Amino acid sequence: MEWLSLLFVAGFVFIHLFSKNMNFLKAVPRSRFLSIAGGISVAYVFLHLLPELGGFQEEVHEEFGGAGEGFLSNHIYLVAMAGLVLFYGLEQMVKNSKRRTAEGKSSSGVFWIHIGSFAMYNGVIGYLMMREEYEGVVGMALFFIALGVHFITNDKGLREAHKGEYDRYGRWLLAAAIVAGWGIGWMTEVHELVIAFLMALIAGGVILNVLKEELPEERESSLSAFVIGMSIYSVLLLSI
Repeated sequence: MEWLSLLFVAGFVFIHLFSKNMNFLKAVPRSRFLSIAGGISVAYVFLHLLPELGGFQEEVHEEFGGAGEGFLSNHIYLVAMAGLVLFYGLEQMVKNSKRRTAEGKSSSGVFWIHIGSFAMYNGVIGYLMMREEYEGVVGMALFFIALGVHFITNDKGLREAHKGEYDRYGRWLLAAAIVAGWGIGWMTEVHELVIAFLMALIAGGVILNVLKEELPEERESSLSAFVIGMSIYSVLLLSI
């Protein structure tokens, strides 16, 4: 499974480096693939990631009986909500920065803050690719599919937000963060309390990023494609 996880990490790297060549993503009305990808990501969050956070919450509560840690372990979903607010705040920061520049792109400082947050996001996913307990090869493949299509959607949004800066620097940093996260997972095991809270932040970020891409009217998204993607992936998840 270790080498299979490395193969999937290579797939994530390929997506970040070459998603700009996927010309069908530029279509208007919005590519049905992107709406399907959004449905898959939502199904992953609600049927896999959030239930897993519930399991983490119970384990952490049993292990840590102290008042401070006990309080936190009972409020892990607040961390997920904080993750949504964090990524929403980053999106607003990028939009405000773009309005203040003549070129219609964010400032250099905002770019690095935004990309840095997604690098953390990617690093945790790379770690989970190595350390997550999957339901065999199929479970690992479903994890790769859900996050792979999510990365394609994220790349499109980041490229639109930061123009050439993303292709010059951002995509390379995100690809490196995936590999670094996998390498950390290969060399050591981070405490489950840390991973639980990072996963909760990511869950909020995934929800925000999916809705950000699907909801705006100008996207001309396909509800039917979104529902199809969500339904098919849900059936696959529930069948393993």
